[in-house]
Amino acid sequence: MPDAALLTIEGVDKTFGGGRTLLGADRPAVHAVQDVSLDVRPGETLGVVGESGCGKSTLARMIVGLDRPTGGRITFDGRDLAAEAGRDLRRLSRDVQYVFQDPVASLNPRKTIRTILEAPLKHLTDLDAAGRRKRLEELMNAVNLAPGFLDRYPHEFSGGQAQRIGIARALAADPKLIVLDEPVSALDVSVQAQVLNILDDLKDRFGLTYVFISHDLSVVESVSDRVAVMYFGRIVEVGPARAVFGRPRHPYTHLLLNSAPAPGRKSLIPEDAETELPDPYNPPPGCPFFARCPRGTDICTSAMPPLEAAPDDARHRAACYHPHGEAAP
Repeated sequence: MPDAALLTIEGVDKTFGGGRTLLGADRPAVHAVQDVSLDVRPGETLGVVGESGCGKSTLARMIVGLDRPTGGRITFDGRDLAAEAGRDLRRLSRDVQYVFQDPVASLNPRKTIRTILEAPLKHLTDLDAAGRRKRLEELMNAVNLAPGFLDRYPHEFSGGQAQRIGIARALAADPKLIVLDEPVSALDVSVQAQVLNILDDLKDRFGLTYVFISHDLSVVESVSDRVAVMYFGRIVEVGPARAVFGRPRHPYTHLLLNSAPAPGRKSLIPEDAETELPDPYNPPPGCPFFARCPRGTDICTSAMPPLEAAPDDARHRAACYHPHGEAAP
């Protein structure tokens, strides 16, 4: 895998709200993403995992240019995405595409699949009518759908088929990076496996790079080369997938792994454990996981711990003053 990063996220913040009303009163602000730094290399799948409300989807929307960062910088192949989204969205859309969580709702119910898939070909490529027809057949075959389905409407497809159409639409302009935002969470388990196999095949066939957003740990583990764990808008652990799932260092990662349901096993989280995220309008000082952390001490409330490398693996970093693998406080 090449060393140069295709996507680089540097100290990115995203704040919603804030400022003042017309009457001069302060409006509350919510920090959806705080000081996130990541990189994604060509051909890699970076999994981003965390519970609902942690900022995963906001980060995904900033990567594809749907939201602009409040602070920090996102660069793709050396280009500043925030600046490019304001000037040349067409060029950005050719290289970075998005697959939505709800496959049926992401497709226009009034248009045929042919019209839906032909739109990016018309606006983002220079193909003529004959070239577009050939490309449409290639796209349908790539996602294991018959080209005869092109003249049907979205309501005529199952959820799994609709998501494959969404993937075909993302592939239309031959992108380099695809952001997948919970792409299989709305699908049955057997259909999830089919879609994940298609994504794996497409990645190898077209030389794609993925940012895979999900709250499903088993899915993230199966598809990711590296994993970033988000909590309350921040990256709290990042590293190779085997290391994060096999030797998790942050207490929150342990919580996620113990909370995941498994056949024949009850949850390992105590019934009286604190499970709520902190109040986003009144964030706590220091580490936001302190109230839920069994290893927390006074130092945890003084300042947010930095991401520090594990002693045996510089690629595996955790933002914790008392990480697992070291002596308990």
